[in-house]
Amino acid sequence: MLAANDIIVHLGLEPLQVEGGFFKQTYVSRENYAAPQHPDHQEFVKPLCTAIFYLLTNEPNSFSAIHMLPTDEMYHHYIGDPVGLLELHPDGSNTEVILGADILNGQVVQHVVAANVWQGSQLLPGGEFALMGTTMAPGFTPDDYVGGSRERLIRQFPELADGIRKLTRGRNS
Repeated sequence: MLAANDIIVHLGLEPLQVEGGFFKQTYVSRENYAAPQHPDHQEFVKPLCTAIFYLLTNEPNSFSAIHMLPTDEMYHHYIGDPVGLLELHPDGSNTEVILGADILNGQVVQHVVAANVWQGSQLLPGGEFALMGTTMAPGFTPDDYVGGSRERLIRQFPELADGIRKLTRGRNS
């Protein structure tokens, strides 16, 4: 039977600091995208596209901490157990998506989180691991990652306080 550690070793995955889980960048386009402005009004250049493997396990601290990215991120669920993905939208609404193989019962194998939407994910209870991938175009660069503040997000989405606590690290993460 396939285990999370077998996948980590075989694919050469490494811990993803701050966000959580394990990852390996699998693609960075040679071409760049020169955007006229970043949201903070500074010019920047990014790879046209990037892709990673991303693995969550049943370890207590293995979850994707709530964060925001400036471009769309497409998830791909490859193998393993279902993952709950929480999206917190700028208009105050939220979406919960289940990434998984049981597509006839509402799970999805592919899903796009729109730019500038808070997102966090974790295995559903009872799961052992999930191997996913994400693709971003324009591509990801480390300065894109904006971590979510537990206190601020709970003030903005009080009805989701329990879920936000589970998907943030520390008091003010």
